[in-house]
Amino acid sequence: MTRLYLSPPDVSDVERQLLLEAFDSSWIAPVGPQVDAFETDVADYVGVTSAVALSSGTAALHLALLALGVGAGDEVLVPTLTFAASANAVVYVGARPVFIDSDRDTWNLDPGVLDDEMSGRSKQGRLPAAVIVVDLYGRCAEWTSIQAVCDRYDVPIIDDAAEALGAEFSGRRAGAFGTCGVLSFNGNKVMTTGGGGMLLSDRRDVVERARHLATQARDPAPHYEHSEVGFNYRLSNLLAALGRGQLHRLADMVRRRAAINNRYQDAFADIPGITFMPAPPPSRPNFWLTVVLLDPERFGASPEEVRKLLEHLDIEARPAWKPMHLQPVFAAFQVRGGHVAEEIFRTGLCLPSGSTMSDDDVDRVAGAVRTARR
Repeated sequence: MTRLYLSPPDVSDVERQLLLEAFDSSWIAPVGPQVDAFETDVADYVGVTSAVALSSGTAALHLALLALGVGAGDEVLVPTLTFAASANAVVYVGARPVFIDSDRDTWNLDPGVLDDEMSGRSKQGRLPAAVIVVDLYGRCAEWTSIQAVCDRYDVPIIDDAAEALGAEFSGRRAGAFGTCGVLSFNGNKVMTTGGGGMLLSDRRDVVERARHLATQARDPAPHYEHSEVGFNYRLSNLLAALGRGQLHRLADMVRRRAAINNRYQDAFADIPGITFMPAPPPSRPNFWLTVVLLDPERFGASPEEVRKLLEHLDIEARPAWKPMHLQPVFAAFQVRGGHVAEEIFRTGLCLPSGSTMSDDDVDRVAGAVRTARR
């Protein structure tokens, strides 16, 4: 039986044709008309004025921090429930991450904990240099509350929407919040360039600063002149062509993932002890991954028992993100709360969610999950 993967790429003849056109144009290097057009297309889609296409979402996080002036000795607030890249980028610039717990009702950064932390820091005269907010698993954070807290203390926000392109909050698209937005086009995302990312902002100075650093910080001169250290972070013209095709199909891929999520919910509606990531209005997720919480006593099996059974049946599943404050590499850093994130990690399981899945594929996964019950 064919193996079912968690979130494989979904590509078509649309992407193939654009890729071949870019190839035939001889624009192969990390410059070219497809890169320029891809930046414009994504910026227009998200609803911001400027964008720079990069080699990864992690590169976009790194450059966003540098463009905002974050550096050695600074502190940056980061959700503890996220992929490691959100915190790694903070360490890249010599700053220290401070981890913030999740809100039980959204799984995203808890606005109440954030408010308490900012209030205490303000009284001590040690506000963070920035706050990274993650739109987790394709569900936007509670932006109204979070933006209000950060505006009160004049602290810039980086919207880590690496998992959330196509999601919305109050009609505004993921990546458009805060001072900078960050996207990932990794191979497992809803839309992919095989590998790549993008930095978005309404501040052209931030985007141009990132663009300069991403091209080895080369000064304007006929020879290679460098006044500061830069990075080789630009996206290639070929991959940008692939991304343009994917963006054209993004709405259809999001609709399919939403249908898959709904099919899972219908399949498990009669089973106690299994719940889904909440997504009430005004949030409209892109359903990058369908993530469930399993109560072992009520459901009849632990998430790890279910995962092992699925693996035996050639179905890929994965635990929810392990919180950053539990990761050995970040054990020495401060955390505010953490119990909600720990519970999501302990009971969470990500199920196959790719837009190439058929209804029969979804039913195969759902049936396997049901058989895991004792």
